[in-house]
Amino acid sequence: MRNKIQIIGIPTDLGQTQRGVDMGPSAIRYAGLASRLEQLGYTVKDAGNIHVPIRGSLTKQELLPAIREACATAYDAAKEAVSEGWLPIFLGGDHSIAIGTIGGMADISPVGVIWVDAHGDFNTPESSKTGNVHGMALAVLTGRGYSELVNIGKLGVKLRPEDVVIIGVRNLDPEESNLLRESGVTAYTMRDIDERGVSVIMHEALSHLRHIERIHVSLDVDSIDPMYAPGVGTPVPGGLTFREAHLLMEIIADTHEPVSMDIVEINPIIDIRNQTAETAVDLAVSLFGKTIL
Repeated sequence: MRNKIQIIGIPTDLGQTQRGVDMGPSAIRYAGLASRLEQLGYTVKDAGNIHVPIRGSLTKQELLPAIREACATAYDAAKEAVSEGWLPIFLGGDHSIAIGTIGGMADISPVGVIWVDAHGDFNTPESSKTGNVHGMALAVLTGRGYSELVNIGKLGVKLRPEDVVIIGVRNLDPEESNLLRESGVTAYTMRDIDERGVSVIMHEALSHLRHIERIHVSLDVDSIDPMYAPGVGTPVPGGLTFREAHLLMEIIADTHEPVSMDIVEINPIIDIRNQTAETAVDLAVSLFGKTIL
């Protein structure tokens, strides 16, 4: 495994309406991400935050261009980190950052994505009830939605549906559900996890991605039950338990070497003593090799 990790903050709340997730990178850093990774033997470089305008300074018409600019900068940062031999961890911010981070990771060669989320993020402007771009990120990466987002970096599709597995989904809009079902993306709901268990689901998911050497994990912390992660932008009851989430990361670490990760949707304003960021850091170090024994 390569032993260099670069931390890149993308403090955006432009993809949704609830303020606070732009402070997620600070909360994750405060929870000790860099030092925990260094304890595992990694060389860690914190590249700071990319510039994102304050939401209140923008008009409604300026939001989409600002999201595009932030994602384009994230795309370039991902490409540069990989070219220099780093394993990048991207700190959101809302899940719209994945349009740039995953796009950049997939620029040189295909990347398989494990998308851990309570939501599908597979809406389009036509299907979305809210118009929030953070609920469209995965659809954009597979070539659906706003052309100015689909065509960031290399033009067109960044992810093939067969290269994506969603884990833990439990809240879909009706039309989004239809789009996802027809897309070819593999999705495991919380019912699947309840009935079959995390271990079975994860080994099956990784087997599905065995044709891909490079794995990116996109962790929306709202995938975890609010009992363990209360400080998220869009909490949904009935999520992964603390141990289920850890087991998920541990199985990925055992069977694949992850090349990159997103940590998104932490909202420190509604958190309890930074509990959610601390949970996210625990999961990140499990993904990058921390073991019990």
